[in-house]
Amino acid sequence: MRQIVLLRGINIGARRRVAMPALRERLTDAGLSGVRTYVQSGNVVLDSDLSPEQLARECERQIAEGFGFDVAVTVRTRDQLAEVVERNPLGEVASDPKRYQVSFLSAELDPETIAELGSVAVGSEQFVAIGRELYAWHPDGVARSKLWNKLAGQGLGARARSGSMSGSGVGVTATARNWATVTKLLEMADE
Repeated sequence: MRQIVLLRGINIGARRRVAMPALRERLTDAGLSGVRTYVQSGNVVLDSDLSPEQLARECERQIAEGFGFDVAVTVRTRDQLAEVVERNPLGEVASDPKRYQVSFLSAELDPETIAELGSVAVGSEQFVAIGRELYAWHPDGVARSKLWNKLAGQGLGARARSGSMSGSGVGVTATARNWATVTKLLEMADE
């Protein structure tokens, strides 16, 4: 099954460096096939019969053992990523794909957290939560965006929605990609 592996918080600054050739080699040596990467921010397209949850844990283990630090990993199947692109709830207003972000979550957020996130969007920023994805349009960029700071923080500090897989209340892991990267990963998954 074709799957998309998204690593959180690597290759930003001098710490937590992961070279993409070394990552491809590590994952291939672990028995995963068709391993390809896109840019340096930790985007991997590969084939695996593991469930997305099992694949995320295996990739986390491989990175910890091979590179010496923990990295949160989120996985979507090709079909799940296609649904993210198809939904595109802000497509009519998001005119710059580099300022249109999708945050991929480990679990759905509770309604209170969604409301809190929506309340920090200012000006012409827009925010839509659908399932385990958060779509955010930052027309003025992310540099001073309070919404972006909340979305890009170490953890959302959120409680998972009751009945979701990570309903432990310890927070939901998120990693964001701009729309150009999201659509490129789907294109790669379809090759």
